[in-house]
Amino acid sequence: MEKRNRIIRIITFLMVIFLVTSACRLTRSTDLTTPEEAQQIPQESVETLPAQTGQTILVPEYAALEGSLEALYEQVSPGVVSLQFTTAEGGGQGTGFVIDKEGHIVTNYHVASEATELEVHFPSGLKVYGTVIGTDMDSDLAVIKVDVDPDVLVPLTLGDSEAIKVGQTVVAIGNPYGLSGTMTVGIVSARGRVLDSMRQTESGTFYSSGDTIQTDALINPGNSGGPLLNLNGEVIGVNRAIQTAGTSITGGAVNTGIGFAISSNTVRRVVPALIETGTYAYPYLGLSSYSNMSLAMVEALKLPQSTGAYVASVVAGGPADQAGIKGGTQPTAVQRLTTGGDLIIAVDGIEIKDFSELMSYLVLNASVGDDIVLTIIRSGKTMDVTVTLGQRQ
Repeated sequence: MEKRNRIIRIITFLMVIFLVTSACRLTRSTDLTTPEEAQQIPQESVETLPAQTGQTILVPEYAALEGSLEALYEQVSPGVVSLQFTTAEGGGQGTGFVIDKEGHIVTNYHVASEATELEVHFPSGLKVYGTVIGTDMDSDLAVIKVDVDPDVLVPLTLGDSEAIKVGQTVVAIGNPYGLSGTMTVGIVSARGRVLDSMRQTESGTFYSSGDTIQTDALINPGNSGGPLLNLNGEVIGVNRAIQTAGTSITGGAVNTGIGFAISSNTVRRVVPALIETGTYAYPYLGLSSYSNMSLAMVEALKLPQSTGAYVASVVAGGPADQAGIKGGTQPTAVQRLTTGGDLIIAVDGIEIKDFSELMSYLVLNASVGDDIVLTIIRSGKTMDVTVTLGQRQ
Protein backbone atom coordinates (compact mmCIF):
# COMPACT_ATOMS: atom_id res chain seq x y z
CA MET A 1 0.00 0.00 0.00
CA GLU A 2 2.77 2.34 0.93
CA LYS A 3 4.55 1.40 -2.26
CA ARG A 4 1.44 2.30 -4.30
CA ASN A 5 1.10 5.68 -2.61
CA ARG A 6 4.74 6.46 -3.41
CA ILE A 7 4.12 5.73 -7.10
CA ILE A 8 1.06 8.03 -7.10
CA ARG A 9 3.10 10.88 -5.51
CA ILE A 10 5.84 10.45 -8.12
CA ILE A 11 3.30 10.56 -10.97
CA THR A 12 1.63 13.67 -9.49
CA PHE A 13 5.01 15.41 -9.16
CA LEU A 14 5.89 14.68 -12.77
CA MET A 15 2.52 16.04 -13.96
CA VAL A 16 3.07 19.29 -12.04
CA ILE A 17 6.52 19.73 -13.65
CA PHE A 18 5.02 19.10 -17.12
CA LEU A 19 2.27 21.72 -16.65
CA VAL A 20 4.70 24.38 -15.35
CA THR A 21 7.06 23.80 -18.26
CA SER A 22 4.23 24.10 -20.82
CA ALA A 23 3.04 27.36 -19.28
CA CYS A 24 6.53 28.85 -19.55
CA ARG A 25 6.74 27.93 -23.23
CA LEU A 26 3.38 29.51 -23.98
CA THR A 27 4.41 32.70 -22.18
CA ARG A 28 7.60 33.07 -24.22
CA SER A 29 5.74 32.37 -27.46
CA THR A 30 3.08 35.06 -26.94
CA ASP A 31 5.79 37.65 -26.12
CA LEU A 32 6.77 37.55 -29.85
CA THR A 33 3.48 37.36 -31.70
CA THR A 34 0.71 39.15 -29.83
CA PRO A 35 -1.91 40.47 -32.29
CA GLU A 36 -1.93 43.79 -30.47
CA GLU A 37 1.75 44.39 -31.25
CA ALA A 38 1.23 43.39 -34.91
CA GLN A 39 -1.27 46.30 -35.20
CA GLN A 40 0.89 48.98 -33.59
CA ILE A 41 2.11 50.53 -36.92
CA PRO A 42 0.13 53.76 -37.46
CA GLN A 43 -2.09 53.80 -40.56
CA GLU A 44 -0.35 56.87 -42.01
CA SER A 45 3.00 55.07 -41.87
CA VAL A 46 1.60 52.24 -43.95
CA GLU A 47 0.44 54.70 -46.65
CA THR A 48 3.83 56.39 -46.98
CA LEU A 49 6.05 53.32 -47.22
CA PRO A 50 8.36 53.37 -50.31
CA ALA A 51 6.96 51.72 -53.44
CA GLN A 52 8.07 48.17 -54.07
CA THR A 53 9.86 47.19 -57.28
CA GLY A 54 7.44 46.98 -60.17
CA GLN A 55 4.69 48.87 -58.34
CA THR A 56 2.79 51.45 -60.45
CA ILE A 57 2.01 54.77 -58.76
CA LEU A 58 -0.75 56.89 -60.23
CA VAL A 59 0.11 60.58 -60.23
CA PRO A 60 -3.06 62.69 -60.57
CA GLU A 61 -1.17 65.57 -62.21
CA TYR A 62 0.13 63.27 -64.96
CA ALA A 63 -3.34 61.90 -65.59
CA ALA A 64 -4.54 65.48 -66.05
CA LEU A 65 -1.59 66.17 -68.38
CA GLU A 66 -2.54 63.22 -70.55
CA GLY A 67 -5.97 64.70 -71.08
CA SER A 68 -4.51 68.10 -71.95
CA LEU A 69 -2.10 66.52 -74.45
CA GLU A 70 -4.95 64.85 -76.26
CA ALA A 71 -6.87 68.13 -76.43
CA LEU A 72 -3.75 70.01 -77.53
CA TYR A 73 -3.13 67.59 -80.40
CA GLU A 74 -6.71 67.86 -81.62
CA GLN A 75 -6.44 71.65 -81.44
CA VAL A 76 -3.16 72.21 -83.29
CA SER A 77 -2.52 69.20 -85.53
CA PRO A 78 -4.82 70.48 -88.33
CA GLY A 79 -2.41 73.41 -88.70
CA VAL A 80 0.72 71.27 -89.06
CA VAL A 81 1.61 70.16 -92.60
CA SER A 82 3.98 67.61 -94.09
CA LEU A 83 6.31 68.77 -96.86
CA GLN A 84 7.75 66.74 -99.72
CA PHE A 85 10.26 68.48 -101.93
CA THR A 86 12.42 67.85 -104.96
CA THR A 87 15.82 69.47 -105.54
CA ALA A 88 18.44 69.24 -108.26
CA GLU A 89 20.22 66.63 -106.14
CA GLY A 90 17.19 64.52 -105.18
CA GLY A 91 14.42 65.06 -102.67
CA GLY A 92 13.43 65.04 -99.04
CA GLN A 93 10.79 65.65 -96.42
CA GLY A 94 10.08 68.22 -93.76
CA THR A 95 7.36 69.89 -91.73
CA GLY A 96 5.70 73.28 -91.66
CA PHE A 97 2.81 75.04 -89.93
CA VAL A 98 0.14 77.53 -90.98
CA ILE A 99 0.44 81.03 -89.53
CA ASP A 100 -2.47 82.90 -91.15
CA LYS A 101 -5.57 82.59 -93.31
CA GLU A 102 -3.71 83.98 -96.33
CA GLY A 103 -1.95 80.68 -96.94
CA HIS A 104 1.47 81.40 -95.42
CA ILE A 105 3.35 78.43 -93.96
CA VAL A 106 6.55 78.61 -91.89
CA THR A 107 9.31 76.03 -92.25
CA ASN A 108 13.12 75.86 -92.25
CA TYR A 109 15.41 77.44 -94.81
CA HIS A 110 17.28 74.16 -95.18
CA VAL A 111 14.01 72.38 -96.00
CA ALA A 112 12.60 74.69 -98.67
CA SER A 113 15.32 76.97 -100.03
CA GLU A 114 16.54 74.75 -102.88
CA ALA A 115 13.25 73.04 -103.71
CA THR A 116 12.38 72.94 -107.40
CA GLU A 117 9.02 71.39 -106.57
CA LEU A 118 7.28 71.46 -103.19
CA GLU A 119 4.20 69.54 -102.09
CA VAL A 120 2.20 70.55 -99.03
CA HIS A 121 0.14 67.76 -97.43
CA PHE A 122 -2.56 68.72 -94.93
CA PRO A 123 -3.84 66.34 -92.21
CA SER A 124 -7.28 66.50 -93.86
CA GLY A 125 -5.88 64.71 -96.91
CA LEU A 126 -5.66 67.87 -99.05
CA LYS A 127 -2.45 68.03 -101.10
CA VAL A 128 -1.32 71.13 -102.99
CA TYR A 129 1.82 72.62 -104.46
CA GLY A 130 3.49 75.44 -102.55
CA THR A 131 5.73 78.32 -103.57
CA VAL A 132 8.69 79.56 -101.53
CA ILE A 133 8.30 83.34 -101.20
CA GLY A 134 10.94 84.19 -98.57
CA THR A 135 14.06 82.71 -96.96
CA ASP A 136 16.55 83.64 -94.25
CA MET A 137 19.66 81.53 -93.91
CA ASP A 138 20.77 83.24 -90.69
CA SER A 139 17.73 82.14 -88.69
CA ASP A 140 17.11 79.07 -90.91
CA LEU A 141 13.54 80.18 -91.63
CA ALA A 142 11.48 80.14 -94.82
CA VAL A 143 7.91 81.00 -95.80
CA ILE A 144 5.81 78.99 -98.25
CA LYS A 145 2.62 80.27 -99.92
CA VAL A 146 -0.29 77.99 -100.84
CA ASP A 147 -3.43 78.91 -102.76
CA VAL A 148 -6.30 77.19 -100.93
CA ASP A 149 -9.70 78.03 -99.47
CA PRO A 150 -9.10 79.96 -96.20
CA ASP A 151 -11.66 77.73 -94.51
CA VAL A 152 -9.28 74.76 -94.66
CA LEU A 153 -6.46 76.71 -92.98
CA VAL A 154 -5.96 76.43 -89.21
CA PRO A 155 -3.35 79.03 -88.18
CA LEU A 156 -1.25 78.33 -85.10
CA THR A 157 -0.66 81.06 -82.52
CA LEU A 158 2.85 82.33 -81.80
CA GLY A 159 3.66 82.35 -78.08
CA ASP A 160 6.24 84.40 -76.20
CA SER A 161 9.50 82.44 -76.12
CA GLU A 162 10.92 84.93 -73.64
CA ALA A 163 8.36 83.72 -71.09
CA ILE A 164 9.27 80.03 -71.25
CA LYS A 165 11.24 78.46 -68.41
CA VAL A 166 13.72 75.62 -68.29
CA GLY A 167 11.86 72.49 -67.22
CA GLN A 168 8.60 73.57 -68.84
CA THR A 169 6.77 70.81 -70.75
CA VAL A 170 6.79 71.20 -74.54
CA VAL A 171 5.41 69.23 -77.47
CA ALA A 172 6.82 68.69 -80.96
CA ILE A 173 4.60 67.71 -83.90
CA GLY A 174 6.04 66.80 -87.25
CA ASN A 175 6.81 64.38 -90.05
CA PRO A 176 9.82 62.30 -88.90
CA TYR A 177 10.89 59.78 -91.53
CA GLY A 178 7.63 60.46 -93.36
CA LEU A 179 5.46 59.57 -90.35
CA SER A 180 3.17 62.58 -90.57
CA GLY A 181 1.36 63.88 -87.50
CA THR A 182 3.86 62.41 -85.05
CA MET A 183 3.73 63.98 -81.58
CA THR A 184 6.52 63.81 -79.00
CA VAL A 185 6.77 65.33 -75.52
CA GLY A 186 9.72 66.73 -73.58
CA ILE A 187 10.88 69.79 -71.69
CA VAL A 188 12.74 73.01 -72.35
CA SER A 189 16.30 71.93 -71.54
CA ALA A 190 17.95 75.34 -71.96
CA ARG A 191 17.46 78.76 -73.50
CA GLY A 192 19.68 81.17 -75.39
CA ARG A 193 21.85 78.59 -77.15
CA VAL A 194 24.01 79.75 -80.07
CA LEU A 195 24.30 77.65 -83.23
CA ASP A 196 26.18 78.29 -86.44
CA SER A 197 24.21 80.22 -89.00
CA MET A 198 23.95 78.79 -92.51
CA ARG A 199 25.56 81.97 -93.85
CA GLN A 200 29.34 82.02 -94.26
CA THR A 201 31.60 85.01 -93.73
CA GLU A 202 34.18 86.11 -96.28
CA SER A 203 36.82 84.21 -94.32
CA GLY A 204 34.87 80.97 -94.60
CA THR A 205 33.63 80.76 -91.02
CA PHE A 206 29.94 80.87 -90.15
CA TYR A 207 27.95 83.66 -88.56
CA SER A 208 26.20 82.91 -85.28
CA SER A 209 22.50 82.22 -84.84
CA GLY A 210 21.32 83.20 -81.36
CA ASP A 211 18.31 82.80 -79.06
CA THR A 212 17.94 79.09 -79.77
CA ILE A 213 15.89 76.79 -77.52
CA GLN A 214 17.30 73.42 -76.47
CA THR A 215 14.82 70.59 -75.86
CA ASP A 216 14.75 66.85 -75.22
CA ALA A 217 11.44 66.40 -77.06
CA LEU A 218 12.35 63.78 -79.64
CA ILE A 219 13.18 65.33 -83.02
CA ASN A 220 14.27 63.32 -86.06
CA PRO A 221 14.90 63.92 -89.77
CA GLY A 222 11.62 65.17 -91.20
CA ASN A 223 10.72 67.14 -88.06
CA SER A 224 12.60 70.18 -89.38
CA GLY A 225 10.35 73.21 -89.71
CA GLY A 226 7.66 71.85 -87.40
CA PRO A 227 6.34 73.61 -84.31
CA LEU A 228 7.57 73.28 -80.74
CA LEU A 229 4.55 74.11 -78.59
CA ASN A 230 3.72 74.91 -74.99
CA LEU A 231 0.76 73.26 -73.28
CA ASN A 232 -1.48 76.15 -74.32
CA GLY A 233 -0.96 75.10 -77.94
CA GLU A 234 1.17 78.17 -78.71
CA VAL A 235 4.24 77.89 -80.94
CA ILE A 236 7.31 78.79 -78.87
CA GLY A 237 9.86 77.46 -81.36
CA VAL A 238 10.50 76.04 -84.83
CA ASN A 239 12.37 72.74 -84.74
CA ARG A 240 15.66 73.13 -86.52
CA ALA A 241 18.40 70.66 -85.66
CA ILE A 242 19.52 67.71 -83.54
CA GLN A 243 22.84 66.92 -81.90
CA THR A 244 24.32 63.68 -83.23
CA ALA A 245 27.25 61.54 -82.13
CA GLY A 246 28.98 58.93 -84.24
CA THR A 247 27.22 56.54 -86.60
CA SER A 248 24.89 53.61 -86.10
CA ILE A 249 25.43 50.08 -87.44
CA THR A 250 23.40 51.09 -90.48
CA GLY A 251 25.71 54.05 -91.16
CA GLY A 252 23.32 56.81 -90.05
CA ALA A 253 24.03 59.50 -87.48
CA VAL A 254 23.10 58.65 -83.87
CA ASN A 255 20.54 61.01 -82.33
CA THR A 256 21.70 62.04 -78.84
CA GLY A 257 18.25 63.24 -77.82
CA ILE A 258 19.36 66.89 -77.83
CA GLY A 259 17.28 69.07 -80.13
CA PHE A 260 17.24 72.77 -81.02
CA ALA A 261 14.46 75.12 -82.07
CA ILE A 262 14.39 78.69 -83.36
CA SER A 263 12.63 80.86 -80.79
CA SER A 264 9.14 82.15 -81.59
CA ASN A 265 10.25 85.70 -80.86
CA THR A 266 12.83 85.33 -83.64
CA VAL A 267 10.04 84.07 -85.92
CA ARG A 268 7.92 87.08 -84.95
CA ARG A 269 10.69 89.46 -86.12
CA VAL A 270 11.83 87.62 -89.25
CA VAL A 271 8.71 86.15 -90.89
CA PRO A 272 6.80 89.41 -91.56
CA ALA A 273 9.82 90.66 -93.52
CA LEU A 274 10.01 87.38 -95.47
CA ILE A 275 6.34 87.72 -96.42
CA GLU A 276 6.71 91.36 -97.42
CA THR A 277 10.12 91.44 -99.12
CA GLY A 278 11.39 87.86 -99.25
CA THR A 279 14.46 88.61 -97.10
CA TYR A 280 15.45 89.79 -93.62
CA ALA A 281 18.35 92.13 -92.83
CA TYR A 282 20.36 90.83 -89.86
CA PRO A 283 22.27 93.28 -87.63
CA TYR A 284 26.02 92.86 -87.82
CA LEU A 285 28.53 93.61 -85.04
CA GLY A 286 31.72 92.34 -86.65
CA LEU A 287 33.48 90.52 -83.83
CA SER A 288 34.10 86.99 -82.65
CA SER A 289 34.00 85.58 -79.14
CA TYR A 290 34.19 82.29 -77.26
CA SER A 291 30.93 80.51 -76.52
CA ASN A 292 32.25 79.15 -73.24
CA MET A 293 35.37 80.04 -71.27
CA SER A 294 36.99 77.78 -68.70
CA LEU A 295 38.73 79.12 -65.62
CA ALA A 296 42.05 78.23 -67.26
CA MET A 297 41.17 80.50 -70.20
CA VAL A 298 40.05 83.32 -67.88
CA GLU A 299 43.36 83.09 -66.00
CA ALA A 300 45.42 82.94 -69.19
CA LEU A 301 43.61 86.01 -70.54
CA LYS A 302 44.08 87.76 -67.17
CA LEU A 303 40.43 88.78 -67.08
CA PRO A 304 39.03 90.46 -63.94
CA GLN A 305 35.90 88.25 -63.97
CA SER A 306 34.60 85.06 -65.53
CA THR A 307 31.35 86.54 -66.89
CA GLY A 308 30.97 88.56 -70.07
CA ALA A 309 31.85 88.12 -73.74
CA TYR A 310 35.58 88.30 -74.41
CA VAL A 311 36.41 89.81 -77.82
CA ALA A 312 38.75 87.32 -79.48
CA SER A 313 38.97 89.30 -82.71
CA VAL A 314 37.29 92.08 -84.68
CA VAL A 315 36.63 92.25 -88.41
CA ALA A 316 38.75 94.97 -89.99
CA GLY A 317 36.53 97.86 -91.03
CA GLY A 318 33.46 96.32 -89.39
CA PRO A 319 31.11 98.11 -86.97
CA ALA A 320 32.99 97.01 -83.83
CA ASP A 321 36.34 97.96 -85.34
CA GLN A 322 35.07 101.37 -86.40
CA ALA A 323 33.75 101.98 -82.88
CA GLY A 324 37.16 101.18 -81.36
CA ILE A 325 36.42 97.73 -79.88
CA LYS A 326 39.65 95.78 -79.54
CA GLY A 327 40.28 92.06 -80.00
CA GLY A 328 43.06 89.94 -78.56
CA THR A 329 46.52 90.26 -80.14
CA GLN A 330 49.06 89.02 -77.60
CA PRO A 331 49.81 85.27 -77.42
CA THR A 332 49.26 83.33 -74.22
CA ALA A 333 50.42 79.96 -72.91
CA VAL A 334 47.23 78.47 -74.39
CA GLN A 335 47.48 77.73 -78.10
CA ARG A 336 45.42 80.04 -80.37
CA LEU A 337 44.35 82.11 -77.35
CA THR A 338 45.35 85.78 -77.48
CA THR A 339 45.00 88.31 -74.69
CA GLY A 340 44.48 92.07 -74.82
CA GLY A 341 40.88 92.04 -76.07
CA ASP A 342 37.95 93.89 -74.54
CA LEU A 343 35.55 92.11 -72.19
CA ILE A 344 31.92 93.05 -72.96
CA ILE A 345 29.90 92.93 -69.74
CA ALA A 346 26.68 94.70 -70.77
CA VAL A 347 24.71 95.86 -73.80
CA ASP A 348 22.43 98.89 -73.57
CA GLY A 349 22.73 98.70 -69.79
CA ILE A 350 21.72 95.02 -69.59
CA GLU A 351 24.36 92.75 -68.07
CA ILE A 352 25.39 89.67 -70.06
CA LYS A 353 26.96 86.49 -68.74
CA ASP A 354 28.37 85.27 -72.03
CA PHE A 355 28.42 85.65 -75.81
CA SER A 356 25.10 83.79 -76.23
CA GLU A 357 23.26 86.47 -74.25
CA LEU A 358 24.82 89.20 -76.40
CA MET A 359 23.65 87.38 -79.54
CA SER A 360 20.14 86.88 -78.17
CA TYR A 361 19.86 90.57 -77.41
CA LEU A 362 20.91 91.55 -80.94
CA VAL A 363 18.53 89.06 -82.58
CA LEU A 364 15.49 90.13 -80.56
CA ASN A 365 16.06 93.83 -79.94
CA ALA A 366 18.35 95.38 -82.56
CA SER A 367 18.10 96.24 -86.25
CA VAL A 368 20.50 97.31 -88.96
CA GLY A 369 21.56 100.94 -88.40
CA ASP A 370 20.75 100.97 -84.68
CA ASP A 371 23.22 102.39 -82.18
CA ILE A 372 23.91 100.11 -79.23
CA VAL A 373 26.05 100.82 -76.18
CA LEU A 374 28.54 98.15 -75.14
CA THR A 375 29.93 98.34 -71.63
CA ILE A 376 33.45 96.91 -71.68
CA ILE A 377 36.39 96.33 -69.37
CA ARG A 378 39.74 97.26 -70.92
CA SER A 379 43.01 97.19 -68.98
CA GLY A 380 41.07 97.13 -65.71
CA LYS A 381 38.91 100.14 -66.60
CA THR A 382 35.17 100.07 -67.32
CA MET A 383 33.88 102.23 -70.19
CA ASP A 384 30.94 102.56 -72.59
CA VAL A 385 31.41 102.32 -76.36
CA THR A 386 28.67 103.16 -78.88
CA VAL A 387 28.50 100.88 -81.95
CA THR A 388 26.41 101.45 -85.06
CA LEU A 389 25.24 98.08 -86.31
CA GLY A 390 25.84 97.05 -89.89
CA GLN A 391 24.21 94.35 -92.02
CA ARG A 392 25.37 90.81 -92.60
CA GLN A 393 26.45 90.20 -96.18
